[in-house]
Amino acid sequence: MTSIHGEVPLACVPNAIPADARPEHFARIERLFGRAVLERHAIDDGYELTFGVSELDELARFVGLERKCCPFLSFELEVRPGEERVRLRMHGPPGSREVIEAEILPRA
Repeated sequence: MTSIHGEVPLACVPNAIPADARPEHFARIERLFGRAVLERHAIDDGYELTFGVSELDELARFVGLERKCCPFLSFELEVRPGEERVRLRMHGPPGSREVIEAEILPRA
């Protein structure tokens, strides 16, 4: 579904994640973004987060489900040669940073 401007509307679709997958998905979010994240930086309309490269598979699982729930977000995973870190960038239309803060990142 797109808006008249050709962008996906800023709206979550919680039922896009199957009910039986939600508990594991929410536990993954809590672990990744609450304990495993090494660095966190706000960027235009989103966040860039850094994790150890050992989290790559879990991050890919997160993105695979979260992109269904939040179709307005762009997700970028970056692993550079020789580095032991992976970067996840999540961003989207104006207001996306606030959605990420409310729904994904732990409360400070």
